[in-house]
Amino acid sequence: MNEDRNLLPYWLTAPGVLVMLALVVLPLVLTLSLSLYPFLPGGGVGDAMTIANYADVARDEYFHVIFARTFGMAILVTAICIVIGVPEAYILSRLSPRWRAVSMVIVLGPLLISVVVRTLGWAVLLGNEGVINKLLLGSGLVAEPVKLMFTFTGVVIALVHVLVPFMVLAVWTSLQKLDHATEQAAESLGAGLTTVLRRIVFPQVIPGVLSGGLIVFALAASAFATPAIIGGRRLKVVPTTIYDEFLGNLNWPLGAALAVVLVVIVLAVSLGANRLIERKFKQVFV
Repeated sequence: MNEDRNLLPYWLTAPGVLVMLALVVLPLVLTLSLSLYPFLPGGGVGDAMTIANYADVARDEYFHVIFARTFGMAILVTAICIVIGVPEAYILSRLSPRWRAVSMVIVLGPLLISVVVRTLGWAVLLGNEGVINKLLLGSGLVAEPVKLMFTFTGVVIALVHVLVPFMVLAVWTSLQKLDHATEQAAESLGAGLTTVLRRIVFPQVIPGVLSGGLIVFALAASAFATPAIIGGRRLKVVPTTIYDEFLGNLNWPLGAALAVVLVVIVLAVSLGANRLIERKFKQVFV
């Protein structure tokens, strides 16, 4: 009987583990194995294993620019989401239950709509004849339409709109564990709002900011639909380049190598940032 109880957790987790192995681990292993074979002219895959695809990625300046653009964009989107999401989550935590429910629906609204539909909506807004340019021209702030479509700025704006709810949710979850009595105690001792936020609130929401930042960074670096629609064919990022290699050039091994490199860099940056930020803030606030 005791043995059955000891094995019960394993039986309960087995279905989830099997699904993860089938839908996550196995495709990654297959992608890794595909990246180790050479590409044959005409769309074929060779038999002998090689690291030539990774060597091409490491040597070619074209791929260096694309990776730099992708991760630069991901870092910028993450920073903007933190600046917008943290105050928004703090305000949500201070609202009454009725207004909090309404505000949460507004915040989570973008997640209820397909990312393609949202991106097409931004394409309408950001175009030369879009709503934003019409408002700018009508107000006299600009003399000619501001180019936002097929630009780095346009992609960042659309990605922030798509990803900021993840930051708000992560920080808001951390704020639920915050004891408001500590803020009241600090205020009673003469601490101002800035001091309370810096010394009491922010240190306690660091886990939420960190987890939300890692989620936003990973999703921004791997985003495909938004850069493909808003950025177009000229503004290449790694996911759109992988798509082109697989379906345009039929160079599956090189596309797989790019995918593996993207996953490895995202994991390395996420784990490194996690350790660095936690260590730094422990030294500052402890």
